[in-house]
Amino acid sequence: MLLPPTEKRKQFELRALCLRDFAGVAPDQALDPFELARFARLMVVDLDQIEGLSPESRSHLLGKGSNEWSGGASSQPLPNGWRIVILNPGHGIQRNRATLMEEVAHVFLGHKPNRLAAIIDDNQAVAADSTKRRARMLARDYNAADEEGAYAIGAAALVPYEALRRLVSEGRTANEIARRFRVSTQLAEYRIKVTHLWAEYKRSVVA
Repeated sequence: MLLPPTEKRKQFELRALCLRDFAGVAPDQALDPFELARFARLMVVDLDQIEGLSPESRSHLLGKGSNEWSGGASSQPLPNGWRIVILNPGHGIQRNRATLMEEVAHVFLGHKPNRLAAIIDDNQAVAADSTKRRARMLARDYNAADEEGAYAIGAAALVPYEALRRLVSEGRTANEIARRFRVSTQLAEYRIKVTHLWAEYKRSVVA
């Protein structure tokens, strides 16, 4: 078994390989996070299925604010134990796959779900009831180490090191690697860089 050179990436890779083993995919086969989501009890829903979202909010999330979010899972489960996941429809299927894989990794790693806390503007009182105040934004409370681990492990599950190293040695481009594993070129390049294959990749591609 080939693993990345640094201890941190080795640990991420081993956990990612456990996910791939659970999914039953071959070393060079693309992993489908939508299939794994079922085992993680994550229900992927379209933004249009969310009730109570104002047209203005929907327009902002899909327009000017589209680059500010990729997706996420609800912190509270449904009565049946499943949690809802919303993916940004404007980011494309490759990026959606990476986002969902990160959420799947959070579940399999046993991470505590992120929480959303309303930040209240004390200067804005609702006229009908002075005891009520208007929430002006939502702040995310999260564990940075968990976020790093879930993203890194999810990316490693999508683009495993051993197959990646072989493809790099064969002179495959990041675009070709991305198509092989059904991810974005950016994610393929991220995996090449964090696994210390970038120098070899540059030599192979140029050659």
